[in-house]
Amino acid sequence: MPNGASVERRLAAILAADVVGYSRLMGADEIGTLRALKTIRRELADPAIARHHGRVVKTTGDGILIEFPSVVDAVTCAVSIQRGMVTRNAAIPEDKRIVFRIGINVGDIIIEEGDIHGDGVNIAARLEGMAEPGGICVSRKVRDEVRDRLDLALEDMGEQNLKNIARPVRVYRVKREENEAAANRFATLPAPLATLPLPDNPSIAVLPFQNMSSDPEQEYFADGMVEEIITGLSRIKWLFVIARNSSFVYKNRAADLRQVGRELGVRYVLEGSVRKSGNRVRITGQLIEAETGRHVWADRFDGSLEDIFGLQDEVTLSVVGAIEPNLRKAEIERVKRKRPDNLHAYDLVSRALPYTFTVNPEEASIAVPMLERALELEPGYARAHAPLAWCYHARFSFGTLEEEDRLRAIRHARAAIINGGDDASTLGIAGFIIWLDEHDHPTAINLFDRALELSRSNIFALAGSSVALGWMGKTELAIERAQRALRFSPFDPMNFLPNCGLAVSYFHMKRYEDALSAARRAMECNPRFGIPYAYAAAALVRLGHLRDGMDAAEQVLAIQPTFTIRGFLTTVGVVPDVFEPFAEAWREAGLPN
Repeated sequence: MPNGASVERRLAAILAADVVGYSRLMGADEIGTLRALKTIRRELADPAIARHHGRVVKTTGDGILIEFPSVVDAVTCAVSIQRGMVTRNAAIPEDKRIVFRIGINVGDIIIEEGDIHGDGVNIAARLEGMAEPGGICVSRKVRDEVRDRLDLALEDMGEQNLKNIARPVRVYRVKREENEAAANRFATLPAPLATLPLPDNPSIAVLPFQNMSSDPEQEYFADGMVEEIITGLSRIKWLFVIARNSSFVYKNRAADLRQVGRELGVRYVLEGSVRKSGNRVRITGQLIEAETGRHVWADRFDGSLEDIFGLQDEVTLSVVGAIEPNLRKAEIERVKRKRPDNLHAYDLVSRALPYTFTVNPEEASIAVPMLERALELEPGYARAHAPLAWCYHARFSFGTLEEEDRLRAIRHARAAIINGGDDASTLGIAGFIIWLDEHDHPTAINLFDRALELSRSNIFALAGSSVALGWMGKTELAIERAQRALRFSPFDPMNFLPNCGLAVSYFHMKRYEDALSAARRAMECNPRFGIPYAYAAAALVRLGHLRDGMDAAEQVLAIQPTFTIRGFLTTVGVVPDVFEPFAEAWREAGLPN
């Protein structure tokens, strides 16, 4: 061990995986094998690892070692990868397939300079060697942790003497029947339908969910779930959604998702399953990019059948709330890959989005010409007016302070309402700008409410109204909407806003610890936004940590040198009596008046 090296011990779940027959594959086609492995990492393994909170410790030519804080996450990730490989390999000749073996153990590990060591790691590697191609082997410790939490069949392989491990280890393997059943879904359809062209807007089909239960009554529940999700997605006006009657053609039929995409003319396919056990039900869903087979999003939901309609409603809201921001990200990446000389209004808006919902005036200025060009091509395009309003607001509030930018923000927000009055995101964005830049609070609240009538999970309406309501003193409703925003879209880049809404509301309720925690989460979401540091400064002062509060205030001025207490009051336009508790704490922290 190097002198002075930092060593740490902790309990972790360890996943070890390697490629079966790696040398043979490399000997037959070295470049093709390496390219295929990189694609699998990028499209399947890395997203699954990130989704389940894993950390890649190291990779070798044919193997990978991953650490997870949760045993359940480790096993779920392994199953997701192996099932995904079944899907990917369905159309590939057997001699060219890449197949993984996986071993999982849980134990005490030593962390040294980013690497991990110890018996816990060694056992995982030995278990991987015992797994059959496409299989997963786990230790008894893992089995004991997951057997009541995951719906998996684990077969006891007995006590095994593992190389260089002092004591025998009881080993279990995940039965392969579920993976094999997944493979059967990719048999050829009896009569392929004609290929349809893709619409300009992002498009999606929701396939009938599989009933994984022996109870035929769950078939009706699954079908109803799909209908609710289709209805919810149809409220997202920029999304082209295939009607129920067309997507249900695939009910009880094996279908390749690539083929489904071609036949329905959609870029994305949502599939899922429903499994009942006693009085509990588990619903899974995953969103796939049909052309590439890339996983865009996946999640599962557990609930009680006592309130079956409430559960159906909760899952629908969660699925719709999660899909919208994930589709935005996927569309941004897709448009980046397109030739830049083949642009229309929708593509220009998609290209502008990474620089749009920002508090950085320089980034906003990058988006402005693209959005202005989109409006030249399509003057009534609400989805260009709304983000352009945000960009001018960002330039005014955090950069230029020029009145013309504020007026432009209001003008485009009003144009967005006129042209997109039936689109929840447009109304939510416009409401936020009208609240901040025009100080027309009744109109802003009305717009937020209209947006939430159209889509109860809309992140812009929930997040924007949580901040507005917090500053209006309506703290309970503000907290409820902020928490809904974070529940429906936990990884949305806009989550600095609902966390700001929580920070404001908790501070007014004198829940200063909670206010500080929310402010810190807002900082993590957007470190370049100075306002959460101001909220943290106020909470720290009230908690008696004046020095820390002053440090946070210095951070505000480092990010936003023009920040003043009066300037902020003018920006948000709230009643001085409501604002004064913050202002008093900020003065104590040293922020300029």
